[in-house]
Amino acid sequence: MAAPTQPGVTFSRVVAAEWTKLLSVRSSLWTIVGTILAAASLAFGLGMFVRPDSGQSGASLLVSGYLLAQLGTLVLGVLVGTGEYGFGTFRVTFTAVPRRLPVLLAQALMTTVVAFVTAVGALLASFLVTIGQRAAGGLAVDLTDGETVRVLVGYVGFLVGVALVGLGIGALLRRPTAALVTGVLVLVVLDHLLAVNPGRVTDTVRALLPGAGARLTMDDATLTTLDVSTLGPQLGSWGGGVVLGLWAACLFVAAGHRLRRHDLA
Repeated sequence: MAAPTQPGVTFSRVVAAEWTKLLSVRSSLWTIVGTILAAASLAFGLGMFVRPDSGQSGASLLVSGYLLAQLGTLVLGVLVGTGEYGFGTFRVTFTAVPRRLPVLLAQALMTTVVAFVTAVGALLASFLVTIGQRAAGGLAVDLTDGETVRVLVGYVGFLVGVALVGLGIGALLRRPTAALVTGVLVLVVLDHLLAVNPGRVTDTVRALLPGAGARLTMDDATLTTLDVSTLGPQLGSWGGGVVLGLWAACLFVAAGHRLRRHDLA
């Protein structure tokens, strides 16, 4: 049975403590900056190949940096999820907050906020560095167009979802290296291995991996091509987002269960 919460321990104070811990770790700040720079650099690099007749949209160029940005937000989530254990501060933290779960909830809140800011920053940086390329290629970014808004919002949602998956894996495994390797395997490597051997089973498994959330960043034409060619379920854009959200939720529940029912070490 969990011990009662100590007097003076409120959720807002737990959030404040987690916020301080997150921003006081230099690796977190470098991960945020690195994610933004990597996303913008990749968008700029891919923008060098844009041609007026390519059929590409301005929004799809802006979000093309997600291939690298997803690794950045995954690392961010893993750092938050394993930080307590890597630095050995979990004894102090859970002595102050004996109910434990508020700490995990606060970490999820902090991860969501920081990943959201990072994703928006990456989007803005990509917008700025590709202004000339989009003008030369005739690629407009029309914010009154529903597809454009859906792709840009989906980009932010995907990166936040990946960060929460990283948090869940980190909080569950509690070892940064193991969590990071597992996250990369599940999110990227396994998807690519299955993609080279398409079939009903492999395409179905791919659709159920967290990487399916990348559909949120795809324009309508790309989604249509993807759904027509697959032998697995046709998820569309929001279906991929649901799969990613379910991964994050299941990992969070599993991490919470281990946190409450098992030893901390």
